Amino acid sequence: MQELVKVIAKSLVENPDEVVVTQTESGNALLIELKVASSDIGKVIGREGRIARAIRSVVKAASFKKEKKIVFEILQ
Repeated sequence: MQELVKVIAKSLVENPDEVVVTQTESGNALLIELKVASSDIGKVIGREGRIARAIRSVVKAASFKKEKKIVFEILQ
């Protein structure tokens, strides 16, 4: 899951070297945090959050078989 988010984020930003994705698993939940350069935060969120919603949808679809709650956050 972590690699999927990293590939998507790197394709969206101008500074792909500054993309950091962390994945934390606790119990029945999986937390995925994405951190990008401050100049790229708007590109990852998109207008009215459309890009962020799309990333969340892809992550949830990819994790459907794992039967875990997925939490995706974009950090500043």
